Amino acid sequence: MNIPTNLKYTKDHEWVSIDGDIATVGITDFAQKELGDIVYVEVETLDQTLDRDEVFGTVEAVKTVSDLFLPLTGEIIEFNEALEETPETVNSDPYGGGWMVKIKISDNSQIEDLLSSEDYSALIGA
Repeated sequence: MNIPTNLKYTKDHEWVSIDGDIATVGITDFAQKELGDIVYVEVETLDQTLDRDEVFGTVEAVKTVSDLFLPLTGEIIEFNEALEETPETVNSDPYGGGWMVKIKISDNSQIEDLLSSEDYSALIGA
């Protein structure tokens, strides 16, 4: 199981990369394996400010649709438009080209609530 140590994680199986007040968000390797072949990623919240744990989009796999939850309060400033044409990138490169959104963080103190790679490993039993 691939769980990079330089990222933060949520109990909803999302990863977060922090660069100043910008966070890049995607789903974990564990999540993409559980979902199976991803066929569609939808984010209709671009340029909106949402609270932590609000739904910011959905990911559709062959057999299911799952909500995507915002890990930190902030404004969604960018959507990975490449996923419109190649959503399967989430399966093949979840921590690279498969990123989903970038958010401008409103409350940096929330970063402390995210899981470390060790905590996330324990959560999924890896």
